[in-house]
Amino acid sequence: MVDPTSLSAVAIADRMREGRLSAVSVAEAYLARIDAREPVIRAFAHFDPLAVLKEAEIADGRPLPPLHGLPLGVKDVLDTADMPTAYGSPIWSGYRPKADAAAVALARRAGAIVMGKTVTAEFAARHPGPTRNPVNPEHTPGGSSSGSAAGVAAGFFPFALATQTAGSIIRPAAFCGVVGFKPTKGTIHRAGMRVMSETLDTIGAIARTVADCALLVGAVGSRDLGNPDRRPERRPRFGLCMGHAPERAEASTVELIENVARAAEKAGATIAPFDLPEPIAAAASIHRTIMYAEGAQGLSWELNTAPELLSEALREHLEWGRAQPRESLEKAYRILRDARRFFAEATRDFDAVLTPSAPGEAPEGLASTGDSVFNLLWTALAVPCVTVPAGHGPKGLPLGIQIVARRSEDRAALAWAEWIRNAIG
Repeated sequence: MVDPTSLSAVAIADRMREGRLSAVSVAEAYLARIDAREPVIRAFAHFDPLAVLKEAEIADGRPLPPLHGLPLGVKDVLDTADMPTAYGSPIWSGYRPKADAAAVALARRAGAIVMGKTVTAEFAARHPGPTRNPVNPEHTPGGSSSGSAAGVAAGFFPFALATQTAGSIIRPAAFCGVVGFKPTKGTIHRAGMRVMSETLDTIGAIARTVADCALLVGAVGSRDLGNPDRRPERRPRFGLCMGHAPERAEASTVELIENVARAAEKAGATIAPFDLPEPIAAAASIHRTIMYAEGAQGLSWELNTAPELLSEALREHLEWGRAQPRESLEKAYRILRDARRFFAEATRDFDAVLTPSAPGEAPEGLASTGDSVFNLLWTALAVPCVTVPAGHGPKGLPLGIQIVARRSEDRAALAWAEWIRNAIG
């Protein structure tokens, strides 16, 4: 019998419909993986194996909705009625919400079984948690969706809900060698999410395959995202872009981009340079202002009542954001509106943009979750982004390539991401 933990979510769902797997057998296989590796990886902020088995037993007596019996990790900035939600902060340790976040409720309605709450950086911002990279535990898994990415890579669940304000889906997925999908902002409802930035925060998915991301986000976001495994009928046109700070790319990433471009051309794609026009690149410069000015608003209660329980780094950034004059924030919003409007026109000749997922491999140690320099611009633009594994760096850790499409073209972003994944083998 095939080990369910070696299968994609789509493959597990197919076998369940055929009666070849049960929710209990799938849950038991994943629980065994967790038992073996979680003491080292530490992907979970909360985990109750008995509750998982109970949910699986109940699921086996029900009809088969889209996510029937599929194990799901949930980032600990999304409320859960039956599990603690601490947002990665000691301020909220032991907090028990009365309701599920909309994303969690919708996933459960679609049949998913929540395996547990996955570790997040503090308020999905800066201070990292204890999670380690499954590829090499001496390195960070990235963040802030640390536990979601590490859990997928370690085989604890086939997919997970994650969030991104700067690079918190794409970067950890790339560091752990899995797929990350940040959809168009607003695709998944944010009710019950601990929001850092009203303008930037987006809920998405981390999974083993592109099709698994489409399955999860499609079910939770009530979207038809197509079947990325179905090969497009025409050859793509890609813009090759090193982002607004190309000098920050490590040598391994520069080489990776060149190799991906060659592989894509060999597979039939048209590749052309895409140098960021200034009105678009300008959005990167105001990301920090928006993130921390809005973050200071969102975390006003914590800043007012328990500043000593915030990490020093986050407290300093929030205090900086709180000190920004309203004129600076209004200017940032104008720059962002112009950039979002200009991006669609500037990329009209391309199906998607190819760009790095991160500066390089996952950094050694757990003190930092890495640099979001190759993510924050696309997050600011509110466009769909997908990272797929594309090779390895000099230390043998994964590297990813990021596919960026225009706003609301999520289906195309997923399809071209899978096309690229096949092209690079």
